[in-house]
Amino acid sequence: MAINAENSVVGIEYEVKEAGSNEVVDTNKGAQPLEFITGKGHIIPGLENALVGMSEGESADILVKAADAYGEVNPEAVQVIPKEQFEGIDLVEGMTLYGQGEGGQSVQVTVKSFTDSDVTVDFNHPLAGKDLMFNVTVLSEREATEDEAATGVVGGEDEHCHSGSCGCGH
Repeated sequence: MAINAENSVVGIEYEVKEAGSNEVVDTNKGAQPLEFITGKGHIIPGLENALVGMSEGESADILVKAADAYGEVNPEAVQVIPKEQFEGIDLVEGMTLYGQGEGGQSVQVTVKSFTDSDVTVDFNHPLAGKDLMFNVTVLSEREATEDEAATGVVGGEDEHCHSGSCGCGH
């Protein structure tokens, strides 16, 4: 069977580099496979679209352009915030901080610079504006169960989480 655009449960092993670089940005080789259900927006669209039609055991090098990965860099996502909002944090240029967005979702920011009164942070994903090269192997592929298709969760509803820490969106 081949991966469908919707409701295929896929397990992949991957390594990703910034296109044109040898530096590994992320990988799960030698660890747990990344499992997701197609058509649910769980992984970046450019990678998911390229996996459609692949079969279990198949490997590929997939170039994903920035627009289909983490998007282009948005200049408006760079903001200056009063330093008192960072009380108790030893600020370092380039450090990544995690906080809560206005909708309660977790956000990741990079500290660009800081003064005695202000901190300039970048809400863009660190890989925004970058083309990515994935080396992917499809380890498993099957049709989603009715429960998985309905909940979008591999294995059905996860009874242990509901905090969102498992990526379930609750």
